[in-house]
Amino acid sequence: MFHQIWAALLYLYGLLLNSIYQCPELSQLTTEGVDGKEFPEPYLGQWYFIAGAAPTMEELATFDPVDNIVFDMAAGSAPMQLQLRATIRTKKGSCVPREWIYHLTEGSTDLGTEGRPDMKTKLFSSSCPGGVMLQETGQGYQRFLLYNRSPHPPEKCVEEFLALTSCLDSKAFLLTPRTQEACKPSRN
Repeated sequence: MFHQIWAALLYLYGLLLNSIYQCPELSQLTTEGVDGKEFPEPYLGQWYFIAGAAPTMEELATFDPVDNIVFDMAAGSAPMQLQLRATIRTKKGSCVPREWIYHLTEGSTDLGTEGRPDMKTKLFSSSCPGGVMLQETGQGYQRFLLYNRSPHPPEKCVEEFLALTSCLDSKAFLLTPRTQEACKPSRN
């Protein structure tokens, strides 16, 4: 209940910001990377799922039973591939492992998901230190997802994400509670 109230307050805050400010343009990540390192190297390693936004709550329903998710992004076994492993802690306390293979798009940071030809992922910079924003589109959905290197980024990061995504017609917002200990990443 608390998270629904918090999400509603953040949504209203985003609407207020939108009435004052114009929507900033999204800054898609480039293959030039960060700190002189070429994409995807700066984005490998551990990430925490923080929040999601979408035009409707149905587009975020897959995250509703989640308390927290830890992702580990690694170079894939073939060129132009990334291996993503996730450990999902459900609100009921169980740990659920998941794996995906992303295919890199030549000269771009756009990602395709193996086995899901309808799903496209674009990566955008975040003003939040250690943060990145993804836009996932697929058959019948579009959502924005906020990830961070820290499981508890500054509150300002979530507020900025909400304001930006509200500006982009997102009316539903989900903040992962992150109240339980994260599951240990599965290693193969």
